[in-house]
Amino acid sequence: MIHCEGLVKIYKTADLEVFALQGLDLQIEAGELMAIIGNSGSGKSTLLNMLGGLDKPTAGKLTVDGKDMLKFTERDLVRYKRESVGFVWQNNARNLIPYLTALENVELPILLTGRRKRWRAKELLDAVGLSHRAGNKLYQLSGGEQQRVAIAIALANHPKLLLADEPTGSVDSKMSNQILDLFRELNRSIGITIVIVTHDPELAKKVDRVAAIRDGKISSEMLRKRSYAEELAAMEEEQAHEEESHVEYAILDKAGRLQVPAGYLESIGVRNTNKVRVELNEGRIVLLPPEAKAESEDGQE
Repeated sequence: MIHCEGLVKIYKTADLEVFALQGLDLQIEAGELMAIIGNSGSGKSTLLNMLGGLDKPTAGKLTVDGKDMLKFTERDLVRYKRESVGFVWQNNARNLIPYLTALENVELPILLTGRRKRWRAKELLDAVGLSHRAGNKLYQLSGGEQQRVAIAIALANHPKLLLADEPTGSVDSKMSNQILDLFRELNRSIGITIVIVTHDPELAKKVDRVAAIRDGKISSEMLRKRSYAEELAAMEEEQAHEEESHVEYAILDKAGRLQVPAGYLESIGVRNTNKVRVELNEGRIVLLPPEAKAESEDGQE
């Protein structure tokens, strides 16, 4: 569904260049529910804007659903944003019109494309559990209910890709869990590809794959050990569910470069340097601090 190769994004001002992405590689399969996590400034929102057609890479390759987005004309981008991708933002004001009812907000994008399928809006409100609030204005809805309306709007024109930027950032933990469960149900029931950008590592427990961005590159990925449904069943049976739900993998690029988590490097004494010793020891690649001796027993994989 999504193929990113060597993505670079440079923002330029009169006397400054900022590298938001620095050769990012990422593959996302059709029908995946995945999260992209990272600290502020890591490049995750820049990536989301590119996937949504709101920004263009400075260099690299980016294809979505087999289409080369670097070759899009302005008309292609408008069509793509109307028909192929849906957005859910943390700030509801970017999704919702306050003087319309919940139903009218969902109807609007359908009517703007020339379709007259108003029943589609009612179906979507029912899918997000808000059919009973269809006639309410936004000020009569809670923050979580407004975010559900926003999700219904994002799905109004049958997009193949749903992008969510910090969708649980403005709601409490209970509503956050409900919204994430809704994403999982939509992913399962209609097969839509969903990419969620967040700074919250706890979200990893709700999705099958998590890609971590650091310094404009994918630094690691975490893949679920067993299905979410199996984990829920284990919890109900009061089995030991404190174990880690995902396995973490470091990402190796085509040039053989590896991003090692900063905490790992600090644990072996690598600080204030960009060099480590690399040795092959009984079939294992061992990283050692620069001053470590070859025969050191303290090397860590």
